[in-house]
Amino acid sequence: MRSFFIKLAVGIAVLIVAVAGYVAYSQYAATSKLPLADTEGRDPKLGKADPQTIPGVRLVETQGWADGETPIAAKGLAVSRFAEKLDHPRTMLTLPNGDVLVAETNAPAKSAMDGVTGMVAGWMMKKVGAGVPSPNKIVLLRDEDGDGKAEKRFDFRTDDMDSPSGMAFGDGRIYIANHDAVLAWTFEPGPTKLVGKPRRIMNLPEAGQHWMRNLLLSDDGKHLYVAVGSATNIADGGMEAEAGRAAIWEIDTDTGRRRQFAAGMRNPNGLGWSPWTGEMWATVQERDMLSPDLVPDYFTNVPVGAQYGWPWVYWKNVFDDRVRWDMQTYMIEYTRKPEYAMGAHVGVLGMVFPAAGNRMGAAFANGAFIARHGSWNRNPAVGYDVVYVGFDAHGNPLDAKPVPVLTGFLTADGKHTHGRPTWLAWDKTGGLLVSDDTAGIIWRVAAPDAKPAAAIRPVVTAHLKPLKEIKTPEERAMIGGFKPEDDRLLPQ
Repeated sequence: MRSFFIKLAVGIAVLIVAVAGYVAYSQYAATSKLPLADTEGRDPKLGKADPQTIPGVRLVETQGWADGETPIAAKGLAVSRFAEKLDHPRTMLTLPNGDVLVAETNAPAKSAMDGVTGMVAGWMMKKVGAGVPSPNKIVLLRDEDGDGKAEKRFDFRTDDMDSPSGMAFGDGRIYIANHDAVLAWTFEPGPTKLVGKPRRIMNLPEAGQHWMRNLLLSDDGKHLYVAVGSATNIADGGMEAEAGRAAIWEIDTDTGRRRQFAAGMRNPNGLGWSPWTGEMWATVQERDMLSPDLVPDYFTNVPVGAQYGWPWVYWKNVFDDRVRWDMQTYMIEYTRKPEYAMGAHVGVLGMVFPAAGNRMGAAFANGAFIARHGSWNRNPAVGYDVVYVGFDAHGNPLDAKPVPVLTGFLTADGKHTHGRPTWLAWDKTGGLLVSDDTAGIIWRVAAPDAKPAAAIRPVVTAHLKPLKEIKTPEERAMIGGFKPEDDRLLPQ
């Protein structure tokens, strides 16, 4: 019996040493060597890759907001609570009548990983306040008196919701994306409940580590775009498991026909149309376990057919040597470089461009607002804020760093967070709405004295006229003496 207790004590001691060793290693492996600003902007610094077999972890535990506490708004802006006591609110959609739809949602049970990895991942999610089961509900918030606070709340849709995220409305239809399908209903704003049986217009790859499926509708309502993230970090389970993922899909809303619009985007999220050029832009979360300073999440334009390199390369031409699967021949020749780095591991999610009538003031009139959900594998923690990326008059990001719009989600010591900014939308009065999923709050940000902004004027350029005939310089020289208007060498 005595030997049994000795073995038990030794086993416990070994376990304690192993756990302590892992904690020490994970903290060391997550320690950054670069300031966040070095991994932001038009020309980020890409440090040396240091692949990790065991991920470095730097978790920031959620403690919530006390009554009366708020994040810190940038100079000239004010922040208030638009709605609170929500159940893990993530994505939002503002309807033309001003009603705000909010998806109370989280990862589907199918996304849970197996074995020890799954146990660790589950513990991590609970520690940061994201381990709750998905509520699977769309709620409608209504600000009837226009005072910047939603007085009424309704359960808009609960039936057939399965980790819903993306939402879009247009041309008398509303679209909601579950993790495994895009659904459509005939709908006009006004009712507080969505009724009827939906039409399934596209099945989607289900679950995975990146389960959100976000939507963007074309202005004419004829095409719907669906962002589908990868199942794993770098195609760890093979490319067959990634079929249809790490991509943006285009759906014909009348026929249901679809095509892959863009590819090689590990986890595309916030989608929007550039008010300058009409081109699609997206936020994208990049890969993990290369180092705390690699790879920057990014914000970029998405022309049709774009390829951004995942999983084989990042930032156009940097190879990820961990990937074992064959790359498409010559792919490196047409892989695109992202337009703007948002910082390594900041967790970019929601994005909006300035809308007509917004009240953010002149300092935020020409750019994009982006929510950074926050890091889990970098020390010190980064993200946990809403930032502004300025654009020039032609619709290109400026060569400047992101400007803070809403901060204070992290505590002063960086060890805890009050909440995590997730998604962005405009309310009917011109305020910027920010969903805070772990705190269950929708924040509203605006400049109190700002007048409603005018719409950004599109960039209009004259198109080159087609040539009726093409001649080389040699041909033009040869015919010069045979046309009166070109006859400058012959004596008069």
